[in-house]
Parts: sequence; C-alpha cells; structure tokens
Amino acid sequence: MAEIEEKVVMTPKSKTPTSTTLIVERKVVEPEPSDKIHVAGGDHTGIIINKEKVYENGVTEPCHAQLEFCVYLVSSVDGTHTREARALRFWFKPEVSLYECPHEAQAFFRELVSPQNFPKDYVGFIKKIIKLMQNKYHQLKVLEVELRQEGSGLPPPEANGVITSKDIINKYSNGTFMEDSFAQQTRFSEQRVLDMIENAYPNPLSVDDFVNAEKWSKAEVKDALESLEEKGLTRPLSDGLYIRQHSVDTQVVKQMPTLSSGRQPTIAVVTALYCEKQAVDAMMDNQETYVRYTTVGESNVYTLGTIGAHRVVTTKLPSVGRTREAMTAAGNTTTRLLGIFQKVEYVFLVGVGGGVPHYTDYKKHVRLGDVVVSTPAADLPDKYVYVFCEKAERNEKGGWDYEVKPYKPMNFLLQDIALKVANSNGLWTSYVQDGLARLKGVPGRWDAPEQGTDRLCVDVGDGAFIEVSHPAPSGDHIRGGRVHCAPVAGGRAVAGAGEARAAFAAHARALAYDCELDAVLDSVVGNRKDCFVSIRGISDYRDGTRGKEWQPHAALTAAAVMKTIIAAMDPPTD
Repeated sequence: MAEIEEKVVMTPKSKTPTSTTLIVERKVVEPEPSDKIHVAGGDHTGIIINKEKVYENGVTEPCHAQLEFCVYLVSSVDGTHTREARALRFWFKPEVSLYECPHEAQAFFRELVSPQNFPKDYVGFIKKIIKLMQNKYHQLKVLEVELRQEGSGLPPPEANGVITSKDIINKYSNGTFMEDSFAQQTRFSEQRVLDMIENAYPNPLSVDDFVNAEKWSKAEVKDALESLEEKGLTRPLSDGLYIRQHSVDTQVVKQMPTLSSGRQPTIAVVTALYCEKQAVDAMMDNQETYVRYTTVGESNVYTLGTIGAHRVVTTKLPSVGRTREAMTAAGNTTTRLLGIFQKVEYVFLVGVGGGVPHYTDYKKHVRLGDVVVSTPAADLPDKYVYVFCEKAERNEKGGWDYEVKPYKPMNFLLQDIALKVANSNGLWTSYVQDGLARLKGVPGRWDAPEQGTDRLCVDVGDGAFIEVSHPAPSGDHIRGGRVHCAPVAGGRAVAGAGEARAAFAAHARALAYDCELDAVLDSVVGNRKDCFVSIRGISDYRDGTRGKEWQPHAALTAAAVMKTIIAAMDPPTD
C-alpha cells in the first residue's frame, strides 16, 4: 500500500467581530472534497482548506516560539487605515530541538516579510504562509495565525513618502528612512549646526564649511553660531573658526606636555561621537583635557584621568565615514595617540552601535540601551571579535558571498573579563547612575528614553514598514539593560536595514554593528597592541549613527561597562 504523504491543512479555529484565528498544520490525511473542504490542485496540490467554523488542534503544550507584529490596512472604500496585530505561534516536529525552534521561527518570519514579495493583502499573506510551510519549512508541524484589528483611523508607518510627527515609528532613528533625501540635507536648524560642530570636534569649522556642506546662507549660520556661543556650547577661535566648548576645562596646546613615567596612561579609549567622549570622561576622576589645535591637518583632543588604579587617556575621532579623508583621519588620530602615549597596552573602542534584533528569542534579542562587547563567537573556530564587511553579493545558490577584514586580539584578557561582567548581577548599572549624577547639567538626554520609543520596525518594501513586538522575557529574566558578548560587525555593504544586514549578522554571529571603525583597528593592530575590545551601547537598529534620541544614554551604558571591565583588571605593575 502506497504511503499517504503529508498535506498542509488550513482550518479556521475561531472568529470574533474583531479577530480571526487560523490553524495551518502538516498532517497525513486523505479527505474527500465537499462543501466544507477544498482540496487544491495544480500548483497548489497538497494544500487543503477546511471551512469548518470551529476547530481545536489538539495541541496542549505551549508553543515553541511566537511573535507579534502590526500592519496597517487601507480601506479601498474611504481610504481609512486600520491597525491590525498579527500573531504567529509555532509548534515544530519532535526532532527539532528547543534550541533550534526560535532560529527556525525567525528564519520563517524573515522570509514571510521579505521586501521582495511581502504580501500586501490578507489572502496573499495567508497563501504565502501555506506555501512556505509546504515547500520549505518541513519541520514546522503547526502554525497558529491570529489576526486582530486594534482600531481604525490610526496613521500608517509611512504616508506619502513623508515621515510625520504622528507616525507610529516617527521616533525610530530620527530620520533613518530619509537619510539621503535632499530635504534632510538642506533643512536648517540650530541643532543641526551644533551636530556638525560636535562631529568635527576637535577640528574647528568656519562659516564657509557650513555653507559649502549644506547650502545654508551665511547669515543664518552666523546667527546660529552666536546663539550657541551665548548658551556656552561653542566658542570662536582665531580666523573665523568655531569649535565645541568642552564641558571641562581645556588647555589648548601646540604640543602635548611631557608626562612623568608615573602619569603615563596604560589604557586608551577611542570614541567617534561627541556624546561618546562625554560619557567616557564621566567615568574618570582627576581629569585634564588638552586640545592640540592646528590649522593644517587634524587637531587632536586628549583627556587624561584615572579609573581606579589605572591611568587612562581618551580621544575623539575628528570625523567618521568611508570617505578617504575620514578613514585617513581615524587612522592617523589613533596612530598619533599611540605614538604620544607609548605605555598604552590596552585599547577600548567605546560608543554607540546598532543592535541585531531577534524576533522570537529573548535570550538572543538585543534592544536599545543594551550593550554588546566584542568577544569571539563560541561556535566558530576563528576567534574574531570584529568583522568588517567590504563587499556583499548574492551568489547563484541564493545565499551571500562576502569580502571581509576580520580582527582578533593576541590577548583575550578584556574579553574574558567581559564574559564575567555579562554573567554578573549588573555592577555596571551603578556606574550608569554615577555617570548620570556627573552629567547632570550637561546638555543631552542622558537617562533612558521611555521604552515606548524602542520601536522594532521591518522594511517590507515600497516604503512600507511593519512594527514587530519585542520578544518577552522568560523565566527569571527581568527587563532592563543587558550586556551581550558577541562579535561586532561593520561595513556599509551590510549595516543598513534589510536582508543583507540580517544575513551577515548571522554569518559572523554579530549582535551589533558600528559606524565603520576598521581604520582604527588597522592602526591598533599595526602598532602591535595585543589587547583591544569594542563596546557598543545600542542606540538604533542600523549602525548607531541614526538613533539620536537614544545616543547619549547608549553611550553612557557602554562607558559604564568599560569602567566595570577596567575596574576588574589587575592594577599596573609600576
């Protein structure tokens, strides 16, 4: 007797005026067509649609994975929007381990919402679920789909190509979706002027620099600079140049003064954004800041201080990006730092980054305000802590081919300490509180924004986005900032949103992306510094540069974890 093969059967489970629940399951069955059962043929052979009104699937054990997200339905009659929550609950066959279940569910969901063919209508959505289950996810036994309308008249994530203040994702990354638009580049504000000055720091900017970069008028730039000067945020230098007014006393020097042996730092901290340096400096005592100012080439800033028994020097890169000038400046700044302070043995790259979310597994999920410390992936033979992707291309098999530059320290001391910090009960959070006290009065939102601003949005193509619920903590997990130990990744080819980002993160086991600091690591490795680590406070779900709202707090959490690691190091021998 021939074996009856499995069919994929869809059956309504329950229905209310505002919700519908469907069961899609894989089972061995050979039903006869009737007015209550539709047996599909042709391309859809093997699919059965059951029209019974009420159904119980007989599954009593808790689902192996689940997730929820929101879509916005548009009425073809009057154009109104309805927000609909959609929940997916997964049960897998017994041969799938509980460890693999969230991974399989995540892969299924990513394929379901792929921008290439995301179904924009209800029927297409259910059909894609059935076809994925039939053709690819053979280990998926039962999938429960709940569709729940949550109200009408709500704004969609994207309307007419313009992000509005009412948008459900209006705070997501402060302009992530318009980063390259003409409007974004030319919009003038005093805050934008301050942002440019802070990004350039310690290099000064002239009025012409603003005019040439952003096409603003000289008059409005001068007015903004005068206003910022009155607020104590900028100060003029000679020759019509302006620089950020540092919050601590700063000495402007042509050359760094010679330090006695006992005052030489053994730890160097490299930051890229102004708020990152402020956060790191707030972790130090006995601070002295020097700006080596020059009108030709790059200026440099060094803040010397102590953390416990350790002498530390911090610096800020004058600019970040993939332009030749920015990469050269980043490398030169790091090389100069290590040349001046030759007793430095440990290098920390501290600042913000973009988290890699996991939609179904809380243990692997990275949220805003969490911290990722660059440590090797436990299941990979090569112990790289940072992987920079120069190129990512689709291959003939539908996967990806990458060109990468990987980095690993000769000495994993800092990574070993980080693993202990991640498994401890959160001593680092007390350093966050200390930092908040020290930064009181310093401009910036240093405490954590409301959790409602942590929106997890997925691009589904054509300018549309869906919002995914964060996976809930399980067992004894309590929501709060967490420290994760995993590789950090970088590279414009993959750091943006979308499939390449998720694919490369999975390939490298990365849980965070940064703003492309490979030039810094080239200098660190070239100068034979054997002990280095990157610490990223999560401020968005890209590369950390877009999440303005979360940046100050994320920088502070990264700095607090840095201080915890330094405090756990043995004191210097001299």
